[in-house]
Amino acid sequence: MGRFSNAEPVVRIGFTITDIDFFAGIDDARALALAIVNTVREPLLVLDEDLRVVAASRSFYLTFRVERQHVERVAVYALGDGQWNIPELRLLLEKILPRATVMEGYEVEHDFVGLGRRKMLLNARKLFYEEDTRSLILLAIEDVTERRAAQREAAELLQQKETLLREMQHRVANSLQIIASILLLKARAVGSQEVRGHLQDAHRRVMSVAAVQQQLQASGHGEQIRIGPYLTRLCESLVASMIGDSRPVSLEVQAGDGRVSSDKAVSVGLIVTELVINALKHAFVDETEAGTILIAYEVVGTNWRLSIADNGVGKTAAKPERSAHGLGTSIVEALAKQLDSRVEITETAPHGTTVSLIHGTVEAQLPKAA
Repeated sequence: MGRFSNAEPVVRIGFTITDIDFFAGIDDARALALAIVNTVREPLLVLDEDLRVVAASRSFYLTFRVERQHVERVAVYALGDGQWNIPELRLLLEKILPRATVMEGYEVEHDFVGLGRRKMLLNARKLFYEEDTRSLILLAIEDVTERRAAQREAAELLQQKETLLREMQHRVANSLQIIASILLLKARAVGSQEVRGHLQDAHRRVMSVAAVQQQLQASGHGEQIRIGPYLTRLCESLVASMIGDSRPVSLEVQAGDGRVSSDKAVSVGLIVTELVINALKHAFVDETEAGTILIAYEVVGTNWRLSIADNGVGKTAAKPERSAHGLGTSIVEALAKQLDSRVEITETAPHGTTVSLIHGTVEAQLPKAA
């Protein structure tokens, strides 16, 4: 509704000898007061104790298209043939203001002749004379019709944007699933082992993008996302799509209460899925052997560390292509650059490999897959 207060000091008007000397060249003190009133941009009324108009600003006459003789000495409720006889205005002037002395941002909506329906913010303040019991009321009127319409339009556009974004996300998810299915069918149909391997790699990467997209689908653009639940849900999707019941490899997540924006979460998710793919392909050569891939995220102030550790055969014992600068490595390095982080690869005894992305300085013990 609005803000009112009786704790603020009331405005008291009084003049000293110095003040009188300063204004000695002004013939009419009322002219000075009117000149001050007319400098106010918003429509302004000066009311006496009987709520009659003592003075009105030039902007009031221009905004409401009325003549001076129809305003001065007229009761405020009688202005414009009674169009200012507004219940909310009566409440403000007769109930709230006498108790509060100051009222700010009191919103009313009314149909005005020649203007149509307008939304107004009323700001009122009582003035007291030092040597008189009389008081005046300053009533400032701010037309916020266009502002409220713009705010409503912006809210509607935002809602439309969110609806379109959800529709686009839904279509992207369906398209990724179709592409992944086609790649998998082609991989099963081709006779070349090399071609089949490339198609399976492409299938896994499409599924990784789909998994990241699925986890972020419920989040708005730019929202802060809790990294722990996000990585946990992502790894559950990866297990379902890439491991299932066919391989005895588990994914574990260790993450605190860190948060990242949704755009950074995309990069983090793609890095995790790429390194999980890499570990499944190279760290666990024997698909019947049990293993663990541990995803850890640590935050220290503005610095953080993302680590993916496996207890597989290790870098030196892995297939030669794991050490080469392949597509997976290029993807991880590109995404790390976007996150302003560096990549570190460490072999853990007795076997296994840890790949870490580090932003800033995080002094912490490297995670170790059991």
